[in-house]
Amino acid sequence: MNALIYVIETLLSLVFFLFLLRLLMQLVRADFRNPIAQAVVRLTNPLVLPLRRVLPPAGKVDTASVVAVLLIAFAEVGVMYALRTGELPGTLMWLRLVAIGAVTKILWVYFYAIVLYALISLVAPGQHSPVSILLASLCEPVLKPFRRLIPVIGGIDLSPLWACIALQALLILLRG
Repeated sequence: MNALIYVIETLLSLVFFLFLLRLLMQLVRADFRNPIAQAVVRLTNPLVLPLRRVLPPAGKVDTASVVAVLLIAFAEVGVMYALRTGELPGTLMWLRLVAIGAVTKILWVYFYAIVLYALISLVAPGQHSPVSILLASLCEPVLKPFRRLIPVIGGIDLSPLWACIALQALLILLRG
C-alpha cells in the first residue's frame, strides 16, 4: 500500500508543479516562446482553457491558472488524506493543508530553481539555453532584492546562497 501511496503522491505532485510553473511563469512574465514554456502550456491547457472561458482575468493575474492550481492542490490533499486515513478532511483542515502545502511547494520550487540557476551560471556562464532563460525569468525577481543588499565579492555573486538560506528559514518556520 505504501508503494501505491508513493506513486499517487508523486504523480499528483508533478501535476501540481506543472500547473504551478505555468502560474509562476505568467506572474514573472516569462517568455512563452521558450520551448519549455510551450510544453508547460500545452500540458496544462486542457484544464486552464475551459476555466478561462468562465473566469475573466483579474488585472494582470490569470484567474483560470490560479483556480487550476487551487483545484489541483485541493484534489491532491483530498486524495492523499483519504488514502492515508480512509476519510476526507474537514473543511478547515482541508483549507489549512492546502494553504501550507501550496506555500511549502512554492518555496521548494524557488529553492531548487535558484540552486539550478546558480549551478548553470557557474558551469556554463554566458550560455543561453531554454532552461537557463526560463530559470532566469523565474529567479531574477527573487534574487534582485538580495543583490541590492549583498555586493559581488571577488567576482562571485552570493545572492543565490542568501536567497536559499532565506527560503530554508521560511520552510523551517512553516514546519513549526
